[in-house]
Amino acid sequence: MSHRLEALNVTRRYGPRAVVENVSLSLEPGKITALLGGSGAGKSTLLRLLAGLEPVETGEIRLGDRVLSAPGQTVPPEQRRIGLIFQDFALFPHLTAERNVAFGLKHLPKQEATARIDHWIGLLGLTHRAGAYPHELSGGEQQRVAIARALAPQPDAILMDEPFSGLDPMLSDSVRQAALAAVRAAGIPALMVTHDPAEALAHADRIAILREGRLLQAGDPDDVYRRPASLAVARALGPVNEIPRALLPKAWLPEGGGAVIGVRPEGVRLDAASPVRMLVTSRHLTGPLVRLTLEGQGLSLISLVPLSAAAAPGSEAGVSLDPDFTFTFASSGF
Repeated sequence: MSHRLEALNVTRRYGPRAVVENVSLSLEPGKITALLGGSGAGKSTLLRLLAGLEPVETGEIRLGDRVLSAPGQTVPPEQRRIGLIFQDFALFPHLTAERNVAFGLKHLPKQEATARIDHWIGLLGLTHRAGAYPHELSGGEQQRVAIARALAPQPDAILMDEPFSGLDPMLSDSVRQAALAAVRAAGIPALMVTHDPAEALAHADRIAILREGRLLQAGDPDDVYRRPASLAVARALGPVNEIPRALLPKAWLPEGGGAVIGVRPEGVRLDAASPVRMLVTSRHLTGPLVRLTLEGQGLSLISLVPLSAAAAPGSEAGVSLDPDFTFTFASSGF
């Protein structure tokens, strides 16, 4: 039976500075939690605390009822039964893919070890590459070998630090799908550190937003994206048009208070019936959507609209806001 991996009011300081400050985060069995934040947010430090690579100053790290870390107490990484995957994969260059996966299984009878190797190599689509050495493998294949090696010993949790950031963008999505499907199949808590909001939204079961060592919000990706607790959370998940309430046209005023209105670009709609008129000053194709810059009413807004609905630069358009992508905040800070 898998247990929850939890950080409970955890703090880690480097000198006077708290790199992780009073963070509580629960990783559920069978679910992938994306830990999202910019450079210096404390993501990798929190992962290292969960792994036992660094001690905590305050709080606890627990796996089920077992305390792994507390002030003055740190169970060593090798005794935690937690799999680790880093950006560089760290495969043994002198071992084949199959022998890399076998590395953590030396304590098992040969037949059982072979069965586990075959299971994970097969699940990750590597059977035909089992005899290849790391230098003979593509980046995506190396990454899948690293995942198989981490999962083969049947760890109680798995921690991944930017595991897909070094992959070719043309291949990364299919590789990521296969790798994360294998992680979910293990039925254990999994943490994926990332700086990419698109990766977090598309591939995680839960998202936790970290900024300056503080956990701002955690929850279902759709819920966090549509109901951010603060403007900082909204910004962490993608572009936001920020409008001081005093500048809002009367037709756009939302109910309730709030000093700042945040609107996702996809929430800025071209609407012929709207009394609010703005000038289209630029138009750029981004793929399936067109990015428009709209100016008027003392505002400059970015809008993402379908190609069929995009207006030409120099034209005037009615503009309205989609309430599903419009948020009201007390301030522009945390």
